[in-house]
Amino acid sequence: MTTTTPPREVQAASPGNGAGALTGLRVFTGRSLKHSFRDTESLLMAILLPVMLMLIFVFIFGESIAAGQGGDRSDYLAYVLPAVALTAAGFGASYTAVVVSNDMTTGFMNRLRTMPFPAVTVLLGHTAASMVRNLLATGVVLAIAFGLGFRTEVGIAEFAGAVGLIALWILVITVVFAVLGMVAGSAEAASGYGFVLLFLPYVSSGFAPVETMPGWLQGFAGHQPMTPIIDASRVLLSGGNPGDEWWIGLLWCGGFIAVAVWLAAVLFPRKIAR
Repeated sequence: MTTTTPPREVQAASPGNGAGALTGLRVFTGRSLKHSFRDTESLLMAILLPVMLMLIFVFIFGESIAAGQGGDRSDYLAYVLPAVALTAAGFGASYTAVVVSNDMTTGFMNRLRTMPFPAVTVLLGHTAASMVRNLLATGVVLAIAFGLGFRTEVGIAEFAGAVGLIALWILVITVVFAVLGMVAGSAEAASGYGFVLLFLPYVSSGFAPVETMPGWLQGFAGHQPMTPIIDASRVLLSGGNPGDEWWIGLLWCGGFIAVAVWLAAVLFPRKIAR
């Protein structure tokens, strides 16, 4: 079995100088960012796939779908933008599952047992680095949307509320994928486990109104976590009042994070003790 060597900053640390959790978080966040930015193909795919998805829906399906709702292509661009941003988060977070699984299965975690800081800082570092990557991808999606003609006249508070809710879901999906990478037996399995999560935006109000879906699908589409998050973000970007959708979206995010953190706290010590 090949054992990955810890970063030089970690090897230089010793129990005598007391490298703590913050030091470990800084080191492993930097390590994960270096690896991800060196893997330019994965980084580009995480950014380009959602952009291509937005272009396909807006320019191929947008006119016909918007016409059925009494709008035009620019209206549909504003409609799908939150869903595309959340889809970008899913593509980016799936990379986290793979790199966490690699660390868990190559002996890297076992090497950290001799280091003077919690091994869980590796997971936290991957999560922090994934947040940086996904926020970058979301920024690219928003910039291209503005370039395609998206405009909003909302104030800073509404815009920050919409972006903040999207950023919160980015944190949720990142934590979930990190846990999936921790429990998976291989990097391929980690990627496969999370693949189903990438389909959630499509079976929501993200690309078409729930009311236009078959009756047997409307129940799921209307009550899954993506729908209130997308609806609240969309309404905030249009200057409206999101109502209960905002709080429902926050509750979904809080529930996912609580469960993921609990699973990590229970399962992570067992995984590294093997």
